[in-house]
Formats: sequence, C-alpha cells, structure tokens
Amino acid sequence: MPAIVKSLGSTDAETQEWRLRCDMAAVFRVSARHGWNEQIGNHNSLMLPQARPDDPPLFMINPRGFRFEELTASSLIVCDLDGRVVRGKGELRKVAFHIHARIHLRNPAAACVLHVHPQYLTALSMLEKPELALAHHNNLALNGRVVVDTQGDEPVDDNSEGDRIADLMGGKTIMIMASHGVTVVGPTVHDAFDELFIAERTAMYHVTAMSTGQKLRALPERLRRRHTGPWSERYDARLHLDAWRRILDKEEPDYAS
Repeated sequence: MPAIVKSLGSTDAETQEWRLRCDMAAVFRVSARHGWNEQIGNHNSLMLPQARPDDPPLFMINPRGFRFEELTASSLIVCDLDGRVVRGKGELRKVAFHIHARIHLRNPAAACVLHVHPQYLTALSMLEKPELALAHHNNLALNGRVVVDTQGDEPVDDNSEGDRIADLMGGKTIMIMASHGVTVVGPTVHDAFDELFIAERTAMYHVTAMSTGQKLRALPERLRRRHTGPWSERYDARLHLDAWRRILDKEEPDYAS
C-alpha cells in the first residue's frame, strides 16, 4: 500500500481505506468511460470511517486538475470539513468544497456524494420542467427519491449556496440541478454509484422517447415503490460495482494503484 494510506498507522484502518480508495477510483474510471465528467471538472467524495470517536471527520475526493480517467486509488486526496488537505498531493477545487463538504456536514447519511454532468440527466436539467416522468419501470423506484433544484442559476461559490443545496436535498438521494447536472448521494460508494447509473439510463430512455414527439406513457401511481432507504437494500448495487471492478482489473488495472 502507498505511503498515503500507511500514514494512518492502523492495519485495519489501512485496509479499510485502501478498499474504499479502490472503489472510488473504479467509479471515476467508469464515469470517464460513460462521459459523465466535464473535462477536468466534476467531483466525487466519500466520508472516511473514524477509527476513534474523537477523530476529526475527513472526506476523500479527487484533486483539482485531473481527468477522471487519470485518477487512481492513491491519487485521491483527504480533506477536513473546512477544506484543508490533510493527506495526499494536490488541491481541493473550491466549488467541490462548497458542494461536498456542506452536504457531508449537514447530512451524515450522505457518506458518498457523486456530482457529475452525465448527458441525459444534464439534458433533462435544462428543460423548463426538469423532472422524470413516471413512464419506465425504473421510475417506479427512482422518482420518489428525486428532488429538483430550480434555484441554482449560477455556479456554487460560497458555503451559503452549499448549505442551501444540502438542505434542499434533505432525505432525497438524487438532485437534478437545473441547468447544471446531477448530485447523487448514498451511505456507501456502491449505493450512490448504482443509483446514479440507473438514473442516467432512465433519463436516456426518457429523453430518447421525448425526441419522438409522442406523449409519454404514464404508469399508475399505485405502483410506486416508495423505498426511501439505502438503494442496495432493494438492488444489487455491490454486485454491480464488483462487476465493473472485474472489467477494470483486466482492462485498466492501474486504477487500483
């Protein structure tokens, strides 16, 4: 394991953090394959487990200036909730701090925060009414977990805007950010990743169907799943990320370095 992890000084902590680093690096690589990131922009973060109750809360995130396909497990930086880099090389992008640190601070259940600009969810965010119709079977599970932010008319550049976003998200797990992109949160990396993946696929179906000019079919409201707990309680989120890691192990093994 690289020095960045060994500096923790605890074998259990080292092992746990390295596993999480590899999961996060895998999510960055899969995101790059699908074109979810905006050049060297966009950011994904994860709160690290606290070995002791009095340990300061810390989160892992991608450093400024790197494309997602460049990132590896050891290249991710660790920051405190005041935005100071405490481990790793590189700097924390200001907009990443204002979004991620404030969501982590105000919503402890959001251990993983994925903020990206995938094609179809972002296209949806640009509509006058950026919402998912109840038209596909996936919508039965997703739609009750979505909140739309219609107030963010310019880039996030201070804590008050980050707090507004965090408070608006509340107990929801998917935020469609009008004229911007999407933020998905979850208690684990695999929860947030799988929900983001399925949300983007569903938005692809939605936008493609809308392009025909025909009216979307509406499913009955009574069929909504109304599940508000962790995504992986109902769906194979861990298995999905594990499948991608097997592919990356063969095709891009440096992600786990």
